[in-house]
Amino acid sequence: MKQKQSTPWLQKRLCFTMASAAVGAVVAADPTVAVLGISAVDAPISNPQAVAQKPNAIATKLVTVYRSPSCGCCGGWIDYMKKQGFQTKDLLISEMGAVKQKYKVPGKLTSCHTAIVDGYVIEGHVPASDIKRLLKEKPNVAGISVPQMPVGAPGMEAGDRRDPFTVFSFDKKGKPKVFNKYPSS
Repeated sequence: MKQKQSTPWLQKRLCFTMASAAVGAVVAADPTVAVLGISAVDAPISNPQAVAQKPNAIATKLVTVYRSPSCGCCGGWIDYMKKQGFQTKDLLISEMGAVKQKYKVPGKLTSCHTAIVDGYVIEGHVPASDIKRLLKEKPNVAGISVPQMPVGAPGMEAGDRRDPFTVFSFDKKGKPKVFNKYPSS
């Protein structure tokens, strides 16, 4: 008997469930802000639909992505990054905890995959517009993160549904700061 393949939605839901369990996620209106206890009042609000589709010099940078071989939503994020003009190197790693430790990703900011671009850590389903901003502005941070796996973030699409989420920057000591906010749809 042929086994039925899971749908992309189910794969993303399973990835979300695994990441939530690993992080000890708290589900709230914006769980990343609730978990971290960071005020997001002054953060800029972005519209993911307004992200330019044309690649530029910043977008052509190589993004090295470390991900678990069993995570389908990470592949969705890689495809999204390619469509945004980024070059990607996809590295399948069975021990993601070691990667996060190597790049000093703060525990409360973890997600399913970790990427490196131009010396910065990109944790999770970060929109390309935020990565482009990071590479253009070159702030003194270790990286940026979208903790957990919010529905509607790049690679986590589920129809028209989009939960609110926050992009955090973090310094070399792991101190987070709001980098950008995305409202729900």
